[in-house]
Amino acid sequence: MTNTEIRTSYVKVGNGDLQIDAYLAEPASEGSFPAVIVIQEIFGVNIHIRETTEKLAKEGYVAIAPTLFQRTAPGFEGGYTPEDVQQGRKYKEQTTAEEILSDIKAAIAYLRSLPNVNGDAIGSIGFCFGGHVVYLAATLPDIKATASFYGGGIPTSTPGGGEPTITRTSEIKGPIYAFFGTEDKGIPLKDTEQIEAELKKHLIPHAIFRYVGAEHGFFCDHRASYNLEAATDAWQKVLELFQKNLQS
Repeated sequence: MTNTEIRTSYVKVGNGDLQIDAYLAEPASEGSFPAVIVIQEIFGVNIHIRETTEKLAKEGYVAIAPTLFQRTAPGFEGGYTPEDVQQGRKYKEQTTAEEILSDIKAAIAYLRSLPNVNGDAIGSIGFCFGGHVVYLAATLPDIKATASFYGGGIPTSTPGGGEPTITRTSEIKGPIYAFFGTEDKGIPLKDTEQIEAELKKHLIPHAIFRYVGAEHGFFCDHRASYNLEAATDAWQKVLELFQKNLQS
């Protein structure tokens, strides 16, 4: 494991008239680095998302976490109480796939404007709601590798309504790894099997990891469902994915 010295900052990502708040973590040394877009859960760019962004920077990536609720709830940052879940779901329901993809494209453009970013090597990672979002964003040609953690509703819905996100599987451009817990009450096994079947059908390079006994949110050490063994293994898989596809 590398432990590169990093620097962090809050930045604004321009998307037309909208200024998106984002958390940026990057290696402190000079050089040209691959980049990763980190996509939040329904709880905003909170401590878990910021820490994940920092972990990626320590591994040699320029990582950015743009807020997805800028239009309706700028500055929102939740914890994991039932009240936070209710509030986060309310904001999530006000997003649309079109707006989300627009914001991610803006984040890609922002990364490419940075002198220390290799603009041809950009990946994404997302959790919960963000796990669904990165599956959607994997259809963008600029995203070279995707890590999707327990993204719910991929076979049955898409942000803002319309055809389920899974119907866009054939548009995915790069390899995708998807991580699930077998005890996740919000994502039935049949959903993960349907995702895997679609990826196979369309010959998308992929790997599906199902962690026995792990619950929803198993990667987040701020949640009661944190599973150290599953989280440690999944992180190594993420680093392998990005090293192979963003650093080769």
